[in-house]
Amino acid sequence: MTALGWLALAVFATTYVLIATEWVHRVAAAVGGAVIVLLIGATDPHRAFYSSQTGIDWDVVFLLLGMMLIVAVLQRTGGFEWMALWALRRAHGRPFAALAMLVVTSSVASAVLDNVTTVLLLAPITIEVCERLRVRPVPYLIAVAMASNIGGMATLVGDPPNIIIASRARLSYLDFLVHLAPLAIVLTAVFVGLCWLLFRPRPTDGTSGAEPVDLTGHGVVRDRALLIKGIAVLSVVTAAFAFHTMLGLEPSVIALSGGLILLGISGLEPAKVVADIEWSTLVFFAGLFVIIGSLVETGVIDLVAQEASTLADGRPVASVFGLLWLSAILSAFIDNIPYVATMAPVVSEVTASSGAGNELWWVLAMGADLGGNATPVGASANVVITGYAAKAGHPISFWEFTKYGLIVATVTVAACMPYVWLRYLVGA
Repeated sequence: MTALGWLALAVFATTYVLIATEWVHRVAAAVGGAVIVLLIGATDPHRAFYSSQTGIDWDVVFLLLGMMLIVAVLQRTGGFEWMALWALRRAHGRPFAALAMLVVTSSVASAVLDNVTTVLLLAPITIEVCERLRVRPVPYLIAVAMASNIGGMATLVGDPPNIIIASRARLSYLDFLVHLAPLAIVLTAVFVGLCWLLFRPRPTDGTSGAEPVDLTGHGVVRDRALLIKGIAVLSVVTAAFAFHTMLGLEPSVIALSGGLILLGISGLEPAKVVADIEWSTLVFFAGLFVIIGSLVETGVIDLVAQEASTLADGRPVASVFGLLWLSAILSAFIDNIPYVATMAPVVSEVTASSGAGNELWWVLAMGADLGGNATPVGASANVVITGYAAKAGHPISFWEFTKYGLIVATVTVAACMPYVWLRYLVGA
């Protein structure tokens, strides 16, 4: 590894420590790290701002921006409060039942939409549910983010790394459903059990059940006409997400178009709506992409990938399980989008040279999607949920997320091993 590679790695490690210890705000740490790698030449403005492989992933940024616009408009209708009351009625005011309902909803919605969109839509509902139950929202928000990563594994559009894998390996939407959806269903059930063990929600004032308020939802919706418009736009956006490959449109274009259209027909003052967007989260993403891009540019991530490929050469069992855990570990610390983008050509080469099937692609998706649950920077959904929580007055510290995330990631990745063994390795 070159001296520049070591410098880029040192900047990444320092930035990560600052984020983890919260000595400085995470946005300042990410932006500061991005500035340093630009100044030392580990990357340059052209690669940082225009490269689809090693620069800012504008598709992710604009997907977030578009969905944030939709959420910002819908928040003014009272629709989220109505949905929270509906969930409470179904849960009969029981905190864990409400948590389980949110977790299952997050997992299913992430398979249909994507994990980032799901947490943006569910975060305000989750906080409203918690306020009415008088329980602390942080465990619920963490659970919703983790469930979105588990459910997002099931489909091509559920998690951004899946889109990269599908493109590189020429896998279809149906391929993901057949190979990963059954596993996602099982892991969602496992995660519900983990939620009981890890979070065990309890009312903060010692009472049980929801706050004694009218749970019928009467009078909660403040702008019915705007809510109908919002639901219509969101429905079209959701359908377009599912068929975006057939339409030839990127998810970012769909989301941003939907957000701008809804803003235009809402009759709301644009400046007030735009003020509710999580700009700090978007800036944090941009800084993080630049730093990780410098690791790609200087060959750091490629070196790790190549070494892993060499170690597993000629040993199919070792290569499959090694890739599963390597992907999980690295995705915990490096956002899984650039990791998969870097690892994809390596997996493609190994698959072609060994004559293997698509099992390496499936374990790459499993490890990257599930390993991202380990830390608040491991997956895009985690970054979004922590940013939203902070703005809503319920900050989630790095270590509070990680102490749960490490357990969830380890258990779910380990649970993949019997599935991988039985489906891809027995008789191979």
